[in-house]
Amino acid sequence: MKPTTFLLAMGAFALTVLATPVFASDSARMVPRTEVSDARPVMLAAIQATDGEAHAILTGDVANAITQRFGATSPIFIDVTTERRYQQPGCSRLKVMFWQDGVLLPGAKAPRKQTMEFGINYCLDGLPPKSLL
Repeated sequence: MKPTTFLLAMGAFALTVLATPVFASDSARMVPRTEVSDARPVMLAAIQATDGEAHAILTGDVANAITQRFGATSPIFIDVTTERRYQQPGCSRLKVMFWQDGVLLPGAKAPRKQTMEFGINYCLDGLPPKSLL
């Protein structure tokens, strides 16, 4: 399985099964966001960004299916922040967060914001770093 397909599948799984509510300000929506069909370009942008951050909106068939399935009231947002830059050029520890408002999970009484967050060691070449120093 390709790394981008894996990340997208993991995101879809986590949004439906492992999601937990998190409350964030509306200012999170105000940052400039590009549209992407998977998280990889956002992760690469965060590695290259001076401030170590990148933001996007997930689009495409999978995003549409998730949004429709849960009757969500917002698109799926992606926020990536750099937690650590490694000595190996172009390699970082990233925190990747997918979130969406108005998600109605099976058995829930009301829709709410759902998030899925994970950490990953990632390099510009798509591979993990050779060293964590």
